[in-house]
Amino acid sequence: MIFGAFFERPRSMSASAPLYPFVLEPLERELLWGGQALATRYGKPGSAQARIGESWECWDANRIRNGEVSGKTLGELRGLLGHALTGHADPSGLFPLLTKFIDAHHALSVQVHPDDDYARRVEHQPSGKTECWYVLEAEPGATIVLGWNRDTSRGEYLERVKDGSLAEILRHVPVQPGDTFYLPAGTLHAIGKRVILFEVQQPSDLTYRIFDYNRFGPDGKPRQLHVEKAADVLDFHASTAGALRPLEYALHGLRRTTLVAERHFIVERIALDAERRGLDLDGSPLTVTALETPVELEARGTPVRLEPYQTAVIPAALETVMLRALEESAVILTAEPPSDPDAIERRFSRASVPVTQSTTFLAQF
Repeated sequence: MIFGAFFERPRSMSASAPLYPFVLEPLERELLWGGQALATRYGKPGSAQARIGESWECWDANRIRNGEVSGKTLGELRGLLGHALTGHADPSGLFPLLTKFIDAHHALSVQVHPDDDYARRVEHQPSGKTECWYVLEAEPGATIVLGWNRDTSRGEYLERVKDGSLAEILRHVPVQPGDTFYLPAGTLHAIGKRVILFEVQQPSDLTYRIFDYNRFGPDGKPRQLHVEKAADVLDFHASTAGALRPLEYALHGLRRTTLVAERHFIVERIALDAERRGLDLDGSPLTVTALETPVELEARGTPVRLEPYQTAVIPAALETVMLRALEESAVILTAEPPSDPDAIERRFSRASVPVTQSTTFLAQF
């Protein structure tokens, strides 16, 4: 893994606002391919009759719903807390992670995202978009598009877009609940129909659509395609990528599974029981998302209840958060921007993970 100059050390961890686990108010997006599951089964506040495709759980514009800073956005807290919130990440920029629930009742467009360099040079935006998916639900036979089924080229791609034969070289991969997929910038991809997943990504919404099944947007017109820009950023090599092989380990009594560990984010699934156990933040902010059952988060004596499918942000300066299931057991998903290139290796070392195992896992990224 080459992490480059992505990391900087915090200048100060001082804070001008109270520090505790911030529970976030989700932001729903109605999209033509969305369904009703996020409102009816995942507790999101959107209408059960609307096509809610995405629930943005952690984003700069999400508002805090608990405690003394209730009503403020995560972006406003960056200005108040600085590095006490963001740790190593520059607090003058967007909060370094974006997390979502996605309900693909119908298939999403075939698309690609640019990398950081292209986003800055061409779009004048601070970052591109590398992402990962953790599958929560998938009907039997559900698939995603993940890359090409053979090597291709810019010329062939443009010709097939023009003559309508692009589908012949798309690679379809079956999915099932519990699968995790890694999609670095430049990866051709699309979520297939009847899949619900949790996404962790860079804080960017840059998307280049290549094909959208000839659908029409709310204005009655075909949705915009970005064929030439997509050609600039696509990886045209054949893909062999599939569901990742996670790494399981135990640390300080917590049963943890690292799903993804790359330079923009580390994503883990953690099993909890009724006993309170500590989770170190390693100098980074941490997002915590409860899955099917509620959990309690506690930091500096402030307990916070996290309901199923709610998300909280733990400021970096808290250093440690205590976790416990409020029923017999619970599972959470965590995401963090790594504090430096060696953060995950140090964690594996503390957990006595054999080097051969950690090396094999990290080679996936």
